[in-house]
Amino acid sequence: MITFVKLGGSLITDKQVEARFRQDVAERTAAEIAAALREDPNLRILLGHGSGSFGHVAAKKYRTIEGVHTPEEWRGFAEVATTAAELNYLIAKTLRAAGIPVWRIQPSASAIAVNGRIGHMSIASVQHALEHGLVPLVYGDVAVDTMRGGTIISTETIFFYLAQHLPVQRILLLGQVAGVYDLAGVLIPAITPANITAIESALGGSDGTDVTGGMETKVRDMLALTQALPGLTIRIMDGTQPDLLRQTLLGQVQPGTLISQAG
Repeated sequence: MITFVKLGGSLITDKQVEARFRQDVAERTAAEIAAALREDPNLRILLGHGSGSFGHVAAKKYRTIEGVHTPEEWRGFAEVATTAAELNYLIAKTLRAAGIPVWRIQPSASAIAVNGRIGHMSIASVQHALEHGLVPLVYGDVAVDTMRGGTIISTETIFFYLAQHLPVQRILLLGQVAGVYDLAGVLIPAITPANITAIESALGGSDGTDVTGGMETKVRDMLALTQALPGLTIRIMDGTQPDLLRQTLLGQVQPGTLISQAG
């Protein structure tokens, strides 16, 4: 079973303070992943993370997701790439310290986007990593775009592309909340094509600076992915609750909001 796990930017950074890394959260999460891999040697995990208060601040300043054309915008493009990679390095160090055989894979090194969507990205390294028991680590990054010049590709956008080329069975999206809530503050247990219209008013953005669309974009993109890949399940879940990730990876619990083709 291949599982994609995203550590949300709001989880691993303080999105209200530029470039503030939550080391304690990253260490706890890494320990849970390491424990799950020890308990289930057949588990295959691809990790991704958001940029949080690292890449998003520069991306908002230069409006990189909208397009890159002028010399100043291209300098901003490079700044976004560098700050996103800085956070990726911190995450990789933390994972390595926990004993996880992590392999950093830079999306912008090969990704070519077409109007904000990935048209092509090399997956050979990811495939080799998974085949040999390594944990590939991707992250929200910049990309050359054939229509916009340059843009931002979120972790969800990268997952969307990779899921169409790898036999992934589930995706876990970890943030600071237990899942998706309705307007009354009640957790929505499941989102499918049948009920998305009824709950769309409850979908909103995320706290802090987020140039990639927040919760609404996340839910809609992931729902579209489940429609394209029947059998795929996606969970939006709490990354702050100790041991919940380990239990979920091992199939012991089913937390958060389930996104699937059918209820």
